[in-house]
Amino acid sequence: MLAEAVSHLEPVMPMLRELGERFTSAGHEIALVGGPVRDAFLARTSPDLDFTTSARPEDTERIVDGWADAVWDLGRAFGTIGVRKGDFQVEITTYRADAYDRETRKPVVEFGDSLDEDLVRRDFTVNAMALRLPDLTFVDPYGGLADMAARSLRTPTSPEVSFGDDPLRMMRAARFSSQLSFDIAPEPFAAMTEMAGSIRMISAERVRDELVKLLMSPAPRRGLTALVDSGICEYVLPEVPALALEIDEHHRHKDVYEHSLTVLEQAMDLEGPRDVPGVEEAEVVEGPDLVLRLAALLHDIGKPDTRRFESGGGVSFHHHELVGAKLARKRLRELRFDKDTIKAVCRLVELHLRFHGYGNGEWTDSAVRRYVTDAGPLLSRLHLLTRADSTTRNKRKAARLQATYDDLEARIERLKAEEELAAVRPELNGNEIAEVLGIKPGPVLGKAYQYLLSVRLDEGVIGKEAAADRLRTWWAEQPESQG
Repeated sequence: MLAEAVSHLEPVMPMLRELGERFTSAGHEIALVGGPVRDAFLARTSPDLDFTTSARPEDTERIVDGWADAVWDLGRAFGTIGVRKGDFQVEITTYRADAYDRETRKPVVEFGDSLDEDLVRRDFTVNAMALRLPDLTFVDPYGGLADMAARSLRTPTSPEVSFGDDPLRMMRAARFSSQLSFDIAPEPFAAMTEMAGSIRMISAERVRDELVKLLMSPAPRRGLTALVDSGICEYVLPEVPALALEIDEHHRHKDVYEHSLTVLEQAMDLEGPRDVPGVEEAEVVEGPDLVLRLAALLHDIGKPDTRRFESGGGVSFHHHELVGAKLARKRLRELRFDKDTIKAVCRLVELHLRFHGYGNGEWTDSAVRRYVTDAGPLLSRLHLLTRADSTTRNKRKAARLQATYDDLEARIERLKAEEELAAVRPELNGNEIAEVLGIKPGPVLGKAYQYLLSVRLDEGVIGKEAAADRLRTWWAEQPESQG
């Protein structure tokens, strides 16, 4: 197993040996540690190379001087020196024996004296394995390799101690479960459940970053389920567990929580190239796409607040897309997502039901234009979200919905070809509108522009002369024209 793992490190082996020889010649230990070692055993390529050493930061700088192409010390306070050698950027960190300030949860840096002492402070046993350099001696004091074979996440020390030191490790357990398709062992999962509320001590930015990594993983359902079942999600994204609406004895609605996880998975399956009948080249959303995945997860979060039982035995969720967009905006702001991401996700949540008015293709060209214009640059994601939102087990109904959306995409494609639909504008620009009406730039000009845009959306291309006539007719009915 070691030989096979080492073979996956072959592209970086010359650099590993050189670095190892420089440190041992200077009387220090150095080892490749953490994710790169774990990934080598999993036959994965790790994007990072992390090293731990007995050398203090100033010793590390002296050892790599003349060998490294560049050195930076922004992490010096934590014992970390950054190094660039050729195409590789690496971090070399002095052995640590961290203690944590139990009030701020920030690490109190204390340098350690041994590799084993450094490894025990790491989050999970599968990340607490190392390869000593330059001889590639495998070091695994806490059973990481056995846990890897069992596809299990355990902590090197007591999970209560580990999660008490840094509660974010509970979210990291969920994230690694999604990234690696590992199970969280019973002991750490019990600690997560018992200590769920301590996640409130972690900054919104750190929580957000872990959530993003989880959602961008190959199997986010695993991690999301762990967060919900442990109770952690109640503190970081409470709208998701709230989707597990109690099903009444008549089963008048689906489990919205399970539906949302399925929509997320189906949206992921649609990322990348796809074929649509009648469309020469369907729009592509390259995966993993954070905006699409967030929108898929959150698209129905307005349902709990809008659920109404009808007299005939049915259940309704009127305007849940509008309520959901507001809830999503509030939550994503609290998690410190950037404005563009928030705007895009909330717009998709708001629009995700629009297609259901299409029926069997009854929309006019005007309605199709408005669909495209309202979606704007999010149209390709809206295509995927809307398709993914069909989770019916009725194969005939599912096929009918797919065919109907195929028809809509084909219509959009035809209109785009005819009218440059993606960039719909009034047939008169602002200067031309001002000239026709004899007005100056200002709110009235903006109002006239919006009127001509609505004409363009409703009627398509009618020509500049006809547009000017329509504009004059409209203007004669406006109070401002009387001034």
